[in-house]
Amino acid sequence: MLQTLVADRSISAVNGTAFAVTPALRESYSDGDDDELAEVALREAALASVRLLAGAADDGPSDLPARRAVLVAEVDDVKPRPDLDDAVVRLSGPVTYDQVVAAYVDNQAAETAVKAAIDAVDAADLGDEDAELTVGDAQDHDLAWYATQELPFLLNLL
Repeated sequence: MLQTLVADRSISAVNGTAFAVTPALRESYSDGDDDELAEVALREAALASVRLLAGAADDGPSDLPARRAVLVAEVDDVKPRPDLDDAVVRLSGPVTYDQVVAAYVDNQAAETAVKAAIDAVDAADLGDEDAELTVGDAQDHDLAWYATQELPFLLNLL
């Protein structure tokens, strides 16, 4: 998807689903400033990235490394989806390259944990405690921040 963004200068989120600091998210946390709430939304997006990687793995092997990726974009036309989760929003259309503020991507050190999380995420979603711990191990890895102009170089290094 990052390759598509760089090549086509726009990207469509799967099913238009994205994550943001929403009124429902603010309401669910009695404490926390905007930065802390943005971190919660980022973690939810990183978990969704694991699910996307799991779905791609079902389609066959990839020559790309197993790394979570999250884009941060300034998009005005979003609709909260509290029926899915407090941080979930629906985008009205594609996100353009100019709207992207930054990208967060796993470092190589996270790959083993992310691969294990890919294999365990479905079981974790169904309540398997061991699988939840495995996914949590991947979530414990901090994502590295990249400026938008660094994305072409990052993709070349992968």
